[in-house]
Amino acid sequence: MDSIATNNCKIHFNNTCYPSINEHINTHNFSKIFILVDENTHQFCLPYFLEKLETKIAIEIIEIESGEVNKTIDTCVGVWNSLSELNADRKSLLINIGGGVITDLGGFVACTFKRGIAYINVPTTLLSMVDASVGGKTGVDLGHLKNQIGVISNPDLVLIDTHFLNTLPQNQMRSGLAEMLKHGLISDKNYWNKFQDLSKLSLVDLDELIYESVMIKKNVVEVDPFENNLRKTLNFGHTLGHAIESYFLSNPNKTSLLHGEAIIVGMILAAYISTELAGFPKQVAHNIKTLFVDYYGKVAIDTSEYATIIELLKYDKKNNHGNINFVLLENIGKPRIDCLVDEDIIIDAFEFYAT
Repeated sequence: MDSIATNNCKIHFNNTCYPSINEHINTHNFSKIFILVDENTHQFCLPYFLEKLETKIAIEIIEIESGEVNKTIDTCVGVWNSLSELNADRKSLLINIGGGVITDLGGFVACTFKRGIAYINVPTTLLSMVDASVGGKTGVDLGHLKNQIGVISNPDLVLIDTHFLNTLPQNQMRSGLAEMLKHGLISDKNYWNKFQDLSKLSLVDLDELIYESVMIKKNVVEVDPFENNLRKTLNFGHTLGHAIESYFLSNPNKTSLLHGEAIIVGMILAAYISTELAGFPKQVAHNIKTLFVDYYGKVAIDTSEYATIIELLKYDKKNNHGNINFVLLENIGKPRIDCLVDEDIIIDAFEFYAT
């Protein structure tokens, strides 16, 4: 697969990954290389990666704990302190190897340490390959509120090596697939149609689908890098999805949801709301619900929890002037941004999901 050039960053795939990073390191005179991992990528991904790296520059490994619960400013402080103690300077390189938590947090750490050092992202989950790999969003959560602190800044390179997908459990693969399904719904009916039998998807199919997904997001982000217009379409399903994810993360009586698991619920809710406010075909909304529930199962959300989840919507990053803005669909591939939705319709959407 050909590499994809985005704004100030190149995304390399599989066989092109390691010649590209080795050339980059050998031509940029980095003083020291730091690699950020969690305990999982340290064990399952780092040894393979280091075998491919060709450099005599000193390498230091920094490990953080895995999971969304650790995507915090406190974790950043720990990484900043480690960089400082290990004598990182402005010519240092940070390589982030892991899922979206690692690449988001590691990118933010790099952008802010000594007012900015170079970094490279090596996404190792399906979700981070098709989502966090493009667009330069970095940052951390504020308590249980998703991605409230951060900056937009592109890495030097992104390396997408689908070999790392062999290390993932099935629930992480399904989580990543949710973002690919979203890309089909907002942009390309032909791409969406490739997912109509999710049970038959194989790792062989995924290489091509990942490439297409990255291209879809790249084309959106290039037009609107700072999310003033078109890029907002990438938030389809995320307004309620993030609120649901935050609610489950903060509630001690709930089992936390993976990002994609929450976004699947959010997309079903948004599809229903789209039928009410954007003319989206009701039968297509039912088809989406059936496809998603058959593959992902159904998340139990009690009617008594609706109000708390809806209250969390006020923290959504797309809000402005006190308005909660939704992305809805007029049809597959025809999104509509900045839609205002009454609370009664949101409750009806929850009921649609529940039945």
